[in-house]
Order: sequence, then C-alpha cells, then structure tokens
Amino acid sequence: MEIPVQASPPRVEDVDLADPSFWELPRARRLESFARLRALGAPARFGSGPGFHALVRHADVREASRRPGEFASAPGVTTPEPAAWAKALFGNSMVNLDGAEHAALRKIVFRAFTPRLLSAAEDNVRAVAARIVDEVVRDGPGDFVASVASRMPFEIICDLMGIPGSRRTEIARSVDEASENVGVARRRLRVPGRGLRALARMQLMMAKLARERRREPEDDLISALVCADIDGEALSSRELGAFFSLLLVAGVETTRNAIAHGLALLTDHPGQYGLLAADFARYADGAVDEIVRHSTPIIQFRRTVVAECELGGRVFRPGEKVVLFYASANRDEAVFENPDAFDITRAPNPHLGYGGGGPHYCLGAHLARQEMKALFHELLTRTRGLRALAPPTLVDSSFDNRVGALPFTFTPLPRTASSAPKATPAEGPAASRAGGPAPVRRPAAPGLPGTEAGA
Repeated sequence: MEIPVQASPPRVEDVDLADPSFWELPRARRLESFARLRALGAPARFGSGPGFHALVRHADVREASRRPGEFASAPGVTTPEPAAWAKALFGNSMVNLDGAEHAALRKIVFRAFTPRLLSAAEDNVRAVAARIVDEVVRDGPGDFVASVASRMPFEIICDLMGIPGSRRTEIARSVDEASENVGVARRRLRVPGRGLRALARMQLMMAKLARERRREPEDDLISALVCADIDGEALSSRELGAFFSLLLVAGVETTRNAIAHGLALLTDHPGQYGLLAADFARYADGAVDEIVRHSTPIIQFRRTVVAECELGGRVFRPGEKVVLFYASANRDEAVFENPDAFDITRAPNPHLGYGGGGPHYCLGAHLARQEMKALFHELLTRTRGLRALAPPTLVDSSFDNRVGALPFTFTPLPRTASSAPKATPAEGPAASRAGGPAPVRRPAAPGLPGTEAGA
C-alpha cells in the first residue's frame, strides 16, 4: 500500500480520553464528547508517546472487530496489556489471543457446550431466577446489586462449571478482589487484573478441580473442558484457570451491571416499564437488547495494528494502538435513530454490546440474554411497583459501566398470582398514553442525571 501524506489527527480541544479526569465527568458530558468525536473526519489520537487512536463510530468499531489480521487482540485488549510474567503464571485469556491459537482454544470450548449441556443450562437459568426472587420476596427490599443482580450470573456460571457450593463463597470474594481496581482513583486510572492474589487463589482452586474431574468426570463444563474430546484436545489446568477467570470477571460482572442498569432504566422510563410488564413475551427480547445497548457494560477494548491498513479515513501502521469504544458506537446517530432514548421497541437494534462480531464475538451472549429475561420475568411476575429508589452508585471507569449499589423496593404479589407479569394501573400502557406515572424523583448524583443512565 502506498502511504498517503496524512494530516495530523483531528482533535476536539477539550476532550482527552487518555486523561483520567475525563472518566470522572458526568456521563452526559462523556456522551456529548463522544458525539463530537464521531463528527470528526477520522479517528482522533490521544495520549503521549505511542498513545492510541479512538474508534468511536459504529462502522469503524464493527469493521476493526472483523479484521483481526490487521487489528490484533494480542498482546492484550486492556490497558496496560498483561505482563509476560502474569501470562506465564496465570495463563493467557482467549480474549488476548489471535489466529490459530485463539481458534484452537475456542474450538475446545465450543465443543464442550453440547446440546445436552446447553439445554440443562437454560432450564437451570429459570430455576435460579425463581429461587433468587423467592428469597428476595421473603427477605424484602434492599440493595438490588447484592441481592439480585450479582447473584444471578454468578450462580449460573458456577452451576454450569460444576463448582461445589462449599467453594463459592471464596470464589465470590476472589472475584470482587480481582475486579475491585477497575475504575478511577487518585487521578489515575485503575485497571482490571491487579488483584493478583485473588487470581492466584482462583487458579489454584481450578487446578484442583481439574485434577478431580480428570479422575472422576461429572456432567459439567469443567469435565467437558479438561477431558479429551474426539480429537484428543482438552484444556490444561492453567488454560482452564484463565478461562474460568474470564467467565467470572467478564461474564459475571458484565451481566450483573446490565441487570442493575436495566432496573434503573425501567424506573426512569415508566412508559417502557409499562410496555414490558403488560406483554413480557412480546417485548422481552427488545428490552434486553436495548438495556445492553443503552448501558453498554463494557466501554472499550484495545487492538494493536499488525498490518498497514486504512479505516475510517486514516491509514494505520504496524505497532499503533486503537481503542474500540463500544459505548460511543452504541450511541452512533448514523445507525440509531434518537440514540439517547431508551426504547424497548427499537428495531432493528444492531448494538455492539457483545462485541463487533468476528472471532471474538462474546461466547456467552445467548446465556446472558436468557439470564436477563428469566430474572426480569420472575421479578415482574412476583412483585408490583418494582423500582429503584435512588440513582445507581456508579464506579468511575474507562473500562466498564459498573454499578456498585442500587437501592430498590417492591410489593410482593401472592404466590398464586397469574404467571404473566402484572402492570398496575399506574404503570401500564394506559398510564403511559396519558403521560405515564410521575417518574421516581431521585436526588441528583454526580455522573448520572435524574433520567439518564447512559454510558
């Protein structure tokens, strides 16, 4: 490729995505900044030294995701990239791999998800959702994150893997410690992966379980992953540990945050709440996709340019870094009409909340959708007046859209109530046509206006 003479990358003078203070701004301000960046003629560059180019348009994020031969995940998709010694100790996550190495691991994992295992998992999703809501109804309102949103994906992943109940408390503690440094603190970005002792504990626990399952396989995912398949392929103990860490820190955290944002969004948009409650079967799929689009649980991942190429009006050279901002792509006005609105009837909804496609499209997307649908169905069936009482407590972060806490309330319905979710007169479509019930009046909170729950 003949390299054209390029002008300096465009800039928006008062926007710096590499400055930790940007990620402490109110989210509405960040959304406005991303809209200004999308209007530029080419990806803007941020940071000193090597820095990075920000891919903020839907088309650019999607295209880069589907061109791994030019935009590689290796040596790492987070900032900073994983250290070589950490990869040697803990194993390298699939999310940081490319080409044949990535394909080989993904094939082993894909084959482990047999139709029988998937069918059992879907049945279990419904059972876990029912059990969680049983306990919430019994215990009463409190923190939605702790009592509902965190529990659902954690229990599903542990059940799927075959983690004994006696070890789950320790694993839950390790997950919290491994991910507690995601965010912004003391004017410096905190990044995922600093909870090394927590990761080491999980690695040792998974190695022990792998040895047990090789000796005595059970009908669970660990056994399927560590016992050789028809081609003699299986995960090593270290590979299993890396995969489990990815499932827990990525799968559990992202689904937890989507569920929590879902309640906040439904509370702030009573007309949408009424539609979903009145006809759950009709609107559930759209609601889940719109919650994921609007909240975008993972804000960004990084890629490394490995071959000279052009994208979005700029030529990139090997060694350069680009960051795929899903939070911006999911608000791209070129793709989504009225992108800041929360609309569960939005169709089509080609959001990139599970990635932009290509070899790294989220393996757990289907399971995450099933979890959200099952949980909200139980909540809307078993309660009336379900709502958040205050804005979510958010963790400032350049990596994920994390909810730390969310107080909520509800009134239990009798167990004999109809299995269809109930819309009260104040919440149903009739109220929506009349302007809907007055939204819950929440006190203003830094980073989240009263009716905005965007990324």
